[in-house]
Amino acid sequence: MNPLFYSVLHVVSLFVLAGYTFYAFAAPVETRKRVLIITGIASLLALIAGFGLQAKLGYAFHGWIIVKIVCWLGLSALAGFGYRRRGAAGTLAGVALVLIVVAVLMVYLKPF
Repeated sequence: MNPLFYSVLHVVSLFVLAGYTFYAFAAPVETRKRVLIITGIASLLALIAGFGLQAKLGYAFHGWIIVKIVCWLGLSALAGFGYRRRGAAGTLAGVALVLIVVAVLMVYLKPF
């Protein structure tokens, strides 16, 4: 497939993952199942598209990719934490924002 397809799928799924993660911090408890399903699917699509893009562009397994995987794991877990720890929603939102910024910086800087 075209690398542009993987790139668009990766970015769109990460927008959905980030959006629903922030939504989980303020959403009513009744939406928990639906939000966790959506974030799980978006997370899986982001992983598949990210590795597909890595393969199509011929990148080796560099350090910046490992940092992005750690950010992906953290962001994927935060929606569940948002429903369990309602009092820490502000802190969790800050952590999510830091993870997103670090992941985006790794794409453009590729420091390792």
